[in-house]
Amino acid sequence: MTTLLLIRHGMTDAVGRRLTGRMPGIYLNEQGKREVEALAVRLEKTPLAAIYASPLERTQETARAIAAERQLDIISREGLVESDFGDWSGRLLADLAVDIGWKRFNDNRSSTPAPGGEHMTEIQARMGRELLRIRDAHPDQTVAVVSHADPLRAALCLFLGISVDLLGRLEISTASVTTLRLTPDSVSLQRLNDTGA
Repeated sequence: MTTLLLIRHGMTDAVGRRLTGRMPGIYLNEQGKREVEALAVRLEKTPLAAIYASPLERTQETARAIAAERQLDIISREGLVESDFGDWSGRLLADLAVDIGWKRFNDNRSSTPAPGGEHMTEIQARMGRELLRIRDAHPDQTVAVVSHADPLRAALCLFLGISVDLLGRLEISTASVTTLRLTPDSVSLQRLNDTGA
């Protein structure tokens, strides 16, 4: 059984304000740095076989905090990257709130992609493939996987058999840990959105 610690990156200035998607140059803010330092302390007694992360700066910073006291390199994987929000990338959430397309996107993720962006089924497929590769590479081990809120939610919906239309019901806070156990024959959600609070 492989234990996957699905971790969202720490807080940035954009979280809850701007839809950054895959934009470069989004780093942890001071709160985010404190969050990931606390996360590293929470995980210090957890033996990790590997640390995988999205290539974006905020996930790499989060992964480095976890790796700091371990003899582990961070393995970057494109399959763990943030959603491509297409034409909405960089937009303020307050501006999107009045866009009927944004409401439709959030109510019906299974049938409404972001304009010019990635469809939720594509996100699910790439996240599912990546997590299964990690499972197969680390049988009977515990692995940290640092990614982003929507891709993590999409993966959970996939493995738990939940419609992506219900994705918004899964809370994935910054610097939270969600524990998923995978075998070739079973899936078990052990913990959801653990922030240590």
